Amino acid sequence: MRDCYITSTGAFLPGEPISNESIQQYMGKVFGEGKVRDRILKANGIQSRHYALDKQQNATHSLYELASEAVKDCLPSDRNLLDIDYLSAGTTLAPLLAPGVSSILHDQLRKDEVISHSLEINSNSGICTSGAQALVNGARAVKSGDADTAICVGVEQASDGLKSKVFRTTYDIPTILRDVRQSKWFMSVFLRFMLSDGAGAFLLEEQPAENGLSLKVNWSYSRSFANEAPLCMQVQSRPMILSQDIRILAKYMTPLSKRAVECALDAHNESLDNYSMVLPHMSSYYFEPSVKKIIAKLSPKWEVPYWTNLRTVGNTGAASIYIMLDEYLKTQPAVAGDRILLFVPESGQFNYVLVSLTVV
Repeated sequence: MRDCYITSTGAFLPGEPISNESIQQYMGKVFGEGKVRDRILKANGIQSRHYALDKQQNATHSLYELASEAVKDCLPSDRNLLDIDYLSAGTTLAPLLAPGVSSILHDQLRKDEVISHSLEINSNSGICTSGAQALVNGARAVKSGDADTAICVGVEQASDGLKSKVFRTTYDIPTILRDVRQSKWFMSVFLRFMLSDGAGAFLLEEQPAENGLSLKVNWSYSRSFANEAPLCMQVQSRPMILSQDIRILAKYMTPLSKRAVECALDAHNESLDNYSMVLPHMSSYYFEPSVKKIIAKLSPKWEVPYWTNLRTVGNTGAASIYIMLDEYLKTQPAVAGDRILLFVPESGQFNYVLVSLTVV
């Protein structure tokens, strides 16, 4: 088994940062949401985000263009020297249900004169962990020797399905009047103030980069708890409705997150104390106390710090961990020997991905 290194990272956030006060200038308005908007924004703690939209709700980029921009940001300027063998991408909802996201992205990269040759592709579906699973599969391809160089991508364009021109929801009036937070209407509307657009990419190689920092992929761990927890977040294809049950989310997310981290560390005979930093994907700052509690419980010698850019870039779902690591490496004082744990929980039916990295 060979080693695998993240030798370069890249990200793309479309347009200018959009403040809470400006959301509806881009996303439009949905009947009744003004009554819950401020409560949702206060709970999630996000102050700005990005949409691939103009103020007429016209897309400024396709999902595949967002991903291609992230790949271009990731690859070194002399990209012609790279013989990329493997392309792995993940997203929640691509414009085309088939073929897979990596197939259309491959074509987009050809159009953008980034990759002109044939290669192996891997498309990952799901919600937040689909991007992380793209990384896991890319690392496995490099470690096994099936690929020498891989590009992994996480990308989301939530605005395409949540903008008011196309947004669909269920108006279950009796439940709304009785308890709005229990209504199907709320379960879909609140996501309009939670999700945003962006893409990130990693370059994986069997050797570290000659210049600058690289990240050795020590191990990865993926685990589904769908056998224990009910369906929480879903995208219905007919009609196209995105919704999340916050009651199920509140009940299962924290305890299963703790189990996932414990199991990953136990499987590799490690302690969280061995790490310099945790980068957790959080959908909302509502979960920050849970993250702190889990870290404190699992790092008894010293409280391992965590870092997130959720407040300033928003919740970009499958792209989140890519965008987070890219900004962390470019703005924080990472040094050789630091160990970083990427933690990506998914509330769909509670799937988790963890990736252990060492800065070299």
